[in-house]
Amino acid sequence: MASAAEQLAANLNFGAFAKADALKKRIWFTLGALIVYRLGTYIPLPGINPEALASAFNNQQSGILGLFNMFSGGAVGRMAIFALGIMPYISASIIIQLMTSIIPSLDALKKEGEAGRKIINQYTRYGTVLLAVVQAYGISVGLEGGTNIVIDPGLFFRITAVLTLTGGTMFLMWLGEQITSRGIGNGISLIIFAGIVANLPHALAGMLDLSRQGALPAWVVLLVAIVAIAAILFIVFMERAQRRLIIQYPKRQVGNRMFQGESSHLPLKLNTSGVIPPIFASSLLLLPATIANFSQGKGPGWFNSIVALLGHGTILYMALYAAMIVFFAFFYTAIVFNPSDTADNLKKHGGFIPGIRPGQRTAEYIDYVLTRITVLGAIYLVIVCLLPEFLISATHVPFYFGGTSLLIVVNVTMDTVSQVQGHLLAHQYEGLVKKSKLKGKRR
Repeated sequence: MASAAEQLAANLNFGAFAKADALKKRIWFTLGALIVYRLGTYIPLPGINPEALASAFNNQQSGILGLFNMFSGGAVGRMAIFALGIMPYISASIIIQLMTSIIPSLDALKKEGEAGRKIINQYTRYGTVLLAVVQAYGISVGLEGGTNIVIDPGLFFRITAVLTLTGGTMFLMWLGEQITSRGIGNGISLIIFAGIVANLPHALAGMLDLSRQGALPAWVVLLVAIVAIAAILFIVFMERAQRRLIIQYPKRQVGNRMFQGESSHLPLKLNTSGVIPPIFASSLLLLPATIANFSQGKGPGWFNSIVALLGHGTILYMALYAAMIVFFAFFYTAIVFNPSDTADNLKKHGGFIPGIRPGQRTAEYIDYVLTRITVLGAIYLVIVCLLPEFLISATHVPFYFGGTSLLIVVNVTMDTVSQVQGHLLAHQYEGLVKKSKLKGKRR
């Protein structure tokens, strides 16, 4: 039999949505905030020559700048005030997570609950400012090294660029937090989502235009559409996949009453590491190409040979990309999920896995299961991330969505839809409670 919550979720309809005024306000707030973000990606950095910048950026699209430009919705290519995007905040969050597992004082803060999380969030903000200042200064120096990109190079331009770009990142961080608290979905994820999908219509129009001109066969366009739909369905299936460990709680006595032991489950996601492994792997692999573009081929011969071997579509690039994804999948999973802490928490609350002794044996069993499902999760990430690369190499199609961007778009969409359903479910429950109170008063 389905539970009451499942029945309500199955009956969610547009009529319920039309009556949920609070949900509609949240959605309108989220849309307004994302529009503000998109407008900011078109406000240029002061003191920049747009034509010289566009000419210089066309030579750098194959490196890290191309990846960051996609995440920022084209703000890097236009060198807008939001050119740094939200990436410094994400980098600071990852660094703080890594430090939490290394530094005992941060680990103790993490276990203090809400108060500890507030302090860790504050440290993350400080780290965001520091990373944004360093990256903004590096961008200002790099722009001055270009040909006629900066109208008036010098100290004043560097200070202006650092303040503007850092301020843009901090504003986006604040905007993301406002979306999370007053809107729908995770604000930081939605900002990245908006940046990725912003250029999708232009990319689709370009592909259809190539097909209309005869430069791209119609069967190739159809193949790309089929592969994209199949990849989305595959990602949805794998992201929802879980390995549920049964947790049993013993009988307990409260006063003169004896309560039967309850059973629950510990859900372990197939892909615990999320989209972090592809981001790390692609960033490291694109670093040599970025350095080579900045040096304009004047580096050592051995370095240029490495850059040539690591070009898109090469066997070495594919092999290293897959190996790095697998490594970071296991590494980041080990950072964000601690089987020993989970086993200790189960033991404190009297829970145990049937047939497994509480304590160290439970931690070993959870680690064993987590390792096995992480193997499947890593293989899944490799398939999703390498599929567009093989498609580009085989058909020479400018496939807009890479594996990383596709993972982000699908995950953010799933999370936002689930939050909308949660708000609708809460609204229906409120309606049922109000009706039951009215009936009670009438009686």
